Amino acid sequence: MTVRPPASVHVRRCFGGSMDKGIEGQIAQLRTSSRKQLLEAWQELYERPAPTGIRREFLIPFLAYRMQERAYGGLSSSAWSELRRIARSIEKSEGSARLVLKPKIKVGTRLLRGWRGQTHEVIATKSGYEYRGFGFRSLSEIARKITGTRWSGPAFFGMKNVKAALGPRDD
Repeated sequence: MTVRPPASVHVRRCFGGSMDKGIEGQIAQLRTSSRKQLLEAWQELYERPAPTGIRREFLIPFLAYRMQERAYGGLSSSAWSELRRIARSIEKSEGSARLVLKPKIKVGTRLLRGWRGQTHEVIATKSGYEYRGFGFRSLSEIARKITGTRWSGPAFFGMKNVKAALGPRDD
């Protein structure tokens, strides 16, 4: 594992030693920096040249992220795991541009849905969901139980971008 000095040590060289303002000040200074300074900062922070032809408006957020990452730490191991899972699902789809992201629901989350004058409450558990004292593996199972027809559980409970599929709610 390589131990690197804080981002300000690297970037200070690119901005003539004027970045002693803390991370927030350093990031603010990116907006007024020349393209040449931004490219030099990229080289310092990423230890390789910036991608050819990258526009200035893209350089700034990438540099700001890297500076924060160096100052405060990077993504958590669970975030990296989720990104790897997404990458694997893209690789498996072999050329399909469609990416399906599964929302993660924390244990204990309550989902409420009004249907035909009744409010239905579902609680997320470690093993799936609980509805009226019974365990279920998916929201779709619960939506079918409530409506008597096949529904997408995430759509039924408002967790999916479905415009007219649900029809009007009678909450």
